[in-house]
Amino acid sequence: MTELARFSINQMTVKQLSMPELVDTCRELGVAGVGLWREPVQAYGLEATAKLVRDAGLAVTTLCRGGFFTATNPAERAAALDDNRRAVDEAATLGTEVLVLVSGGLPAGSKDLHGARERIADALAVLGPYAEDHGVKLAIEPLHPMYASDRCVVSTLTQALDLAERFPAHQVGVTVDTYHIWWDDSAPAQIARAGAGGRIHTFQLADWTTPLPEGVLNGRGQIGDGAIDMREWLGYVEAAGYTGAIEVELFNDELWARDGREVLAETAARFVEHVG
Repeated sequence: MTELARFSINQMTVKQLSMPELVDTCRELGVAGVGLWREPVQAYGLEATAKLVRDAGLAVTTLCRGGFFTATNPAERAAALDDNRRAVDEAATLGTEVLVLVSGGLPAGSKDLHGARERIADALAVLGPYAEDHGVKLAIEPLHPMYASDRCVVSTLTQALDLAERFPAHQVGVTVDTYHIWWDDSAPAQIARAGAGGRIHTFQLADWTTPLPEGVLNGRGQIGDGAIDMREWLGYVEAAGYTGAIEVELFNDELWARDGREVLAETAARFVEHVG
């Protein structure tokens, strides 16, 4: 259906579905795109996954995730680079141009945000050319500040672009995710900045609902259940020139406890209602 032409379901939204179940359900619902995660891809088999989605005519819109560059230990940093090279290889095999990066939090005992961000830049200097050689673009994802200590020291689009703009746009850009930036008054201007530089590499949706669950990680709300005006944010990215896929990526224990096919159908319907 035309309303779903740009809709992509991120695999984490329906992680209870096996890879074949995910692909079959997408085909049944007319969903043309999927954002995949490395762990389930590896569990099913990289080549087997690539064949499965290719045979079904599905576009892999992103691969999640690379990153975690902030360690101070040289051996740990080298291991992170090796793992990210593998992630680039996997993205290329799956046929996606976009590897999403979650940059990493503060190392244990550290309070040095600036140093952690510079180590991200050091890693991008190595990985950007490697990704380019494989036809893959790196997309730095800023995460909400509540994740700054343990998951991602890049908390705003401003910070993400300040890093990305050290490198060519065809190597490094950003992920625009409503869940992480909806609160930031500067975000619309930064989306325009990203668009002007050709650096919006993917656009993801999740709603903000409260109260947040314990641990906060799995609090992403179903589209339409929370505080975010999805059409407003779509307007910002489209005004910035973005015409690509729109992924819905939800970490939500209540959704994961339900039938995955039902959740995928509901998510597609919410997309049409609130975005499409």
